[in-house]
Amino acid sequence: MLPVIGDILPLALGVAISPIPIIAAILMLLSPKARVTSVGFLLGWVIGITAAVTAFTLLSSALPAEDPDASRPIRGAIQLLLGVILFVLAFGQWRKRPKAGEEPQLPKWMKAIDTISFPAAFGLGFLLSALNPKNFVMSAGAGTDIGGAELTVGSTVVVIAIYVILAASTVLVPVLGYLIAADAFRAPLDSLRGWLAAQNTVIMAVLLVVLGTSAIGKGIGSF
Repeated sequence: MLPVIGDILPLALGVAISPIPIIAAILMLLSPKARVTSVGFLLGWVIGITAAVTAFTLLSSALPAEDPDASRPIRGAIQLLLGVILFVLAFGQWRKRPKAGEEPQLPKWMKAIDTISFPAAFGLGFLLSALNPKNFVMSAGAGTDIGGAELTVGSTVVVIAIYVILAASTVLVPVLGYLIAADAFRAPLDSLRGWLAAQNTVIMAVLLVVLGTSAIGKGIGSF
């Protein structure tokens, strides 16, 4: 189980460091309906991550069993494909980085966060976690690692739980912190939002290159 946990840690980190969901959560925490919308967003975020990684774990575990000492071409091909997709996404993020003196462009839907409802916040959290292309690819990679490890059901559940907690941590921590001590968290959250908005594309480009390299390395090692 421990080797699998080691394999999924970088992928969970890739989801956790995604700036857009963190900024969305912070904007909700700074909005008039902070407690309602932030909890809805957090629930959608956690459920979306869980659904995506569980689906890919089940798909991967359904592949034919292979000799652990033999090559694993199917798994290797999937990981190589994931690596290439991550490189393409990294290139796209790098091209969108703001030029010197240019204001960073954030999604237009963020302007409507002040008026968002609980169901809409939940749906947004689910969408950004389960169906966002970058997070989708990372969950696919984690599910491939977990499902291909032939763990017991109990161990599989534990590894998925660890992945979900780590991947959701950067939304989970600010939301819980705000619910416990709202006044103390307001100023730091506002500062963090500004920094993430400015560095969003660069952070994701670098992270995707690192994860893409890791996926390709694992794919090559499977042949």
